[in-house]
Amino acid sequence: MGKDYYKILGLSKGASEDDIKKAYRKMALKYHPDKNKSADAEEKFKAVAEAYEVLSDKKKRDIYDQYGEEGLKGGVPGGGGEDGTHFTYTFSGDPRATFQQFFGTNDPFAHFFNMGVDGHGGHGVFEDMDVEDDPFITMMGGSGPRLGGARRAFSFNPHDASRPHGGKGRHQDPAVSRDLYVTLEEVAKGVTKKMKITRNVVGSDHRTTRREEKILTIDVKPGWKEGTKITFEREGDQTPGKIPADIVFMIRDKPHPHFKRDGANLVYTAKVTLRDALCGTRVSVPTLDGQRVALNLSNEVVRPQTTKRLQGYGLPYPKDPQRKGDIIVHFDIQFPASLTQSAKEILSEVLPL
Repeated sequence: MGKDYYKILGLSKGASEDDIKKAYRKMALKYHPDKNKSADAEEKFKAVAEAYEVLSDKKKRDIYDQYGEEGLKGGVPGGGGEDGTHFTYTFSGDPRATFQQFFGTNDPFAHFFNMGVDGHGGHGVFEDMDVEDDPFITMMGGSGPRLGGARRAFSFNPHDASRPHGGKGRHQDPAVSRDLYVTLEEVAKGVTKKMKITRNVVGSDHRTTRREEKILTIDVKPGWKEGTKITFEREGDQTPGKIPADIVFMIRDKPHPHFKRDGANLVYTAKVTLRDALCGTRVSVPTLDGQRVALNLSNEVVRPQTTKRLQGYGLPYPKDPQRKGDIIVHFDIQFPASLTQSAKEILSEVLPL
């Protein structure tokens, strides 16, 4: 039994486009892991994103309405619809990217980066510098970054109680987290990111505060997995009598025009015409370094379930950057929208039963 995308969004089958948008907005905010701390929030957040991706796209929705999830994802013959077109859908697997695309600059969680726990003041305004050299790094003190491998984001709730830390009578503000989006090309080679923050700093009288800008340097190592966390300890707002919050960045993949990441492997879907799939063809596969690798399929029939593997063209393994994963090639066979009667007669003569 496939997924019921309408039920996931709390909708009936005849829901309008506006209903779908409203339902996604409500459910995405309800289950966003940065807000919802329940154990199943992340899975529900992902399910809501997938349901929205399907139902907000007319072509995907029409196929889903007729054939269900199995037909949409190519699991049943003729899953492309009455015109014979073969269509395969695979969820991107990144619900945060869906969330960001939907809300854009109106991201309701953006205020976490300029509002303190008391609703006033700030935990810092972030700006991605993306510069090569950091003239400030030797001039400005503070703790360096601490790397963590957990895949769940820190949650930040301005109403959470402060937690004891570091000394009698002193409390530390909750950690402030932000997603740090990187391209697959940057993950392949490693990259240095410069993040400018603006925060409150306690003055010499230990009572007043002033605003200060600071540059935080993040060295993204080759092969780092999505979900890797980098923590800058006590780099948040300074408040008299409190320990500054930690600032946490979490690595997120930017959507790529060709690939989806699967660990150290990259998944690529090549479009092939029905004629080429049956008669043989050559496929040119892109790589992250800009080159292309030719796949010779001249002597075989390409089926929908056919996969090919290009070894060593994927991402580095984080613990052994000298080793790389593979590019796994899937095939999307493009069926013709219609056939003339003469074409049907010819095919019925030559194709095996």
